[in-house]
Amino acid sequence: MKLIRFVTKEGQEAFGSEWDGSTAVLINKDSSGTFEESGKRVEVAHLLPVVQPPAVLCIGLNYKRHAKETGFDLPRYPALFMKNPGAVTGHGDDIVIPECCSQRPEVDYEAELGVIIKTPARDVPESRALDYVLGYTCANDVSARRWQKHAGAGQWVRGKSYDTFCPVGPVLTLAEAIPDPQNLAISCRVNGETVQESHTSDMVFSVAQIISYLSQGTTLLPGTLILTGTPEGVGYTRTPPLYLAPGDRVAVEIEGIGTLENGVRSEQDISGQQH
Repeated sequence: MKLIRFVTKEGQEAFGSEWDGSTAVLINKDSSGTFEESGKRVEVAHLLPVVQPPAVLCIGLNYKRHAKETGFDLPRYPALFMKNPGAVTGHGDDIVIPECCSQRPEVDYEAELGVIIKTPARDVPESRALDYVLGYTCANDVSARRWQKHAGAGQWVRGKSYDTFCPVGPVLTLAEAIPDPQNLAISCRVNGETVQESHTSDMVFSVAQIISYLSQGTTLLPGTLILTGTPEGVGYTRTPPLYLAPGDRVAVEIEGIGTLENGVRSEQDISGQQH
């Protein structure tokens, strides 16, 4: 089952399935977290991010060919950083380049498989890690490279946490529909041109290994979003570099899930329209 999270025309937040672009079948979620179709089709007024996570945990350098293109050795352990949960935005919403990133091009795309935790997970063995997954989604770990590399005291969080820098969606594919998350094609297009094209089998650490590692001595709360790394082809490694600019459109596509699409705008443009 593929779920969306949306606002009805009456202004209520809801879950739905069988989304056709304008309507969806209303989904009921019981206290155990089970989703059941109501049989009632309703109008979708606005898509919401598929999750509002308590935490966004991200893994860097987790594709072999991406590590190679950046000149880094393969990590011995998953390279963990975080994004501000306030950066999460939905399918169809604009990625907004903030004024502090507008002095020169630096905003980059990163297609990623997103994993959403179902139940509290702590000290989970790798063999059972996928039992804690609610589902999977497309994600874009948008990154301001200058801030990431030079203005964060060596840490990546600052350059990856601006508002709208974590698009997710459009759907949440429940885990039972994806028995092997290491067998998915993943790609990214900018203005229709394919810039990333890879496969989750190229991950250094599998989804199960990541969940087990992150849960050691640490409770992963329900709804936690894990971004599992990006493949080769990111903008700053290309010749010439390819950074996002106002008017661009970015599409992240993952086999078995769908396509996440977002436009790009500048904060200055938005401010000008408001005046």
